[in-house]
Amino acid sequence: MVRKPKAAKAATKAFVINKIGDLGFLIGLMIFWSIADSLEITSLTQINSPWLTIAGICIFIGVLAKSAQFPFFNWLPDAMEGPTPVSALIHAATMVAAGVFLLIRIEPVFTADCLVLVSIIGALTTVTGAFSALAQFDIKRILAYSTISQLGFMIMAMGSGAADSGFLHLLHHAFFKAGLFLGAGSIIHAMHQAHPHASDNFDVQDIRNLGGLRKKMPVTFIAFIICAGALAGLPLTTGFLSKELILSDMAIWAGSIFHGNG
Repeated sequence: MVRKPKAAKAATKAFVINKIGDLGFLIGLMIFWSIADSLEITSLTQINSPWLTIAGICIFIGVLAKSAQFPFFNWLPDAMEGPTPVSALIHAATMVAAGVFLLIRIEPVFTADCLVLVSIIGALTTVTGAFSALAQFDIKRILAYSTISQLGFMIMAMGSGAADSGFLHLLHHAFFKAGLFLGAGSIIHAMHQAHPHASDNFDVQDIRNLGGLRKKMPVTFIAFIICAGALAGLPLTTGFLSKELILSDMAIWAGSIFHGNG
């Protein structure tokens, strides 16, 4: 049996950070219940209380931890110690998407001040995740930071009134990011087969050791290129459609604010 202490530490970190988020989420629910005697969204939208902002922030803490947003994003790259198919399912399409989906469902409950905070945190996470990926060489950690950046982009859209577009990008992201993780798993498996006795100095997940695979793995290469194009938002891909809708909705939102202030 192979023991991986790093995987155990990563699991502990993910558990602790998510429990912090759960605590904030629970406090937010308690505040909602105390001011409305109900947890129905329709009932909460009819309440006018300054506690709504505090409750919304507490709920948003749960979203931050679950969807790996700033400052609770560092557990997701470490979780890449798990098997790649698990990363494709949980870390690209289901677990980390739960926070964004929650935000979509309860967006009407959030006050204007909460939505501003949501946009700021989303934008900060988007930039931080993207720049952090530039400093990585592990193929799975690069994809993990890319996921953080994309989730931040969705959350920024939620706070800017582009909930429908953000939800569309959430669906699209689940498919092309899962494809990228599965492609990375295919590459890692092939490298293990090609170097069964690789030393500790040869990392099969280091992109600096992965040159020349296009001719050896043409199917994986084509699939990876298509999914990477969708991630980048290139034309004729699903990523282009959802990102274009988000940016268009945000431009309309910003224009309405500017016109209102003018």
